[in-house]
Amino acid sequence: MKLGQMLYEPGVQMRHAYFPTTAVISLHYINDAGASAEMAAVGREGLVGIALFMGGDTTTSSAMVRTAGHGYQVGRNALMRAFMDKGVVQRLLLRYTQALITQVSQAVACSRHHTIEQQLSTWLLSSVDRSPHGELVITHELLAGMLGARRESITQAALTLRDAGYICYRRGHIAVLDHAGLGTRACECYSVVKKELHRLLTETPLRANEVD
Repeated sequence: MKLGQMLYEPGVQMRHAYFPTTAVISLHYINDAGASAEMAAVGREGLVGIALFMGGDTTTSSAMVRTAGHGYQVGRNALMRAFMDKGVVQRLLLRYTQALITQVSQAVACSRHHTIEQQLSTWLLSSVDRSPHGELVITHELLAGMLGARRESITQAALTLRDAGYICYRRGHIAVLDHAGLGTRACECYSVVKKELHRLLTETPLRANEVD
């Protein structure tokens, strides 16, 4: 999966689901004026294409590779066969869907109630958690698009975090130097999403005959 590669666009019927292993995918919305904002990110913990098994087949958002890497492409029919088998795969896919809804919902609240510095800190932490390299390849301009903020605001927030010793950056590259320290600048959205994802995907799903 190459940096900037579009996996699907709004209104286009999906034919595949994608399970990233080392890549990270951005689910984002672009309005008619060209402004964009990231709604969620998907790494090795999840998949891109929940509309296939939720019955929609299309979506109003886009899916773009924001960290280059690898993943698995699974055809629609193969995914649906596994889902309709009503086994562990179905239960895990539904649990992940709940975790994704939590992430999207938290992103909406975060954009309305938290500062750009908090949003940037949360975004960097969640991105580094998904990255196998520990360094992010992204510009301030792209970050502004992800967070739906002005580039100047992103630059100022990044300078503050750099001067505090939490991150370092050079053109097009950002590395987190102090994960715990950066966590003190992040909002609660980071821990809320992380805990919910861990809860939903580490508990063993019950089989149908084990449910009361």
